[in-house]
Amino acid sequence: QVRLEESGGGSVQTGGSLRLSCAYSGFDADNYCMGWFRQSPGKGREGVATLFSAHTTNYADSVKGRFTISQDKENRILALQMERLQPEDTAMYYCAAVRSSNCLMQYMLRIGPNFGYGGQGTQVTVSA
Repeated sequence: QVRLEESGGGSVQTGGSLRLSCAYSGFDADNYCMGWFRQSPGKGREGVATLFSAHTTNYADSVKGRFTISQDKENRILALQMERLQPEDTAMYYCAAVRSSNCLMQYMLRIGPNFGYGGQGTQVTVSA
């Protein structure tokens, strides 16, 4: 059974940092596109970052240079290090996994009951 469980969210001030973690189990991550997406009221879903084959990464323009996605394969953790946070980064952040031979940011937009797997989310709030 595939499981994804996020943690590490919280409230910070503008310019602060947070590190999100996603503990995953029930699948071989080598065969999956993994990533993070976020969702906030009124803004819809946005793909944030993806990671494939443990080293190929891709980022949304809005977070490039500030966020870093990484994987600890031994402990089965997908992490998202977030620096220089801004109020517009406020959202619920979700970890996701899609079994695939490639890894596209648009996969993060499709995560749902019939596509891939997603966690329950962790809230990030950035105050001005």
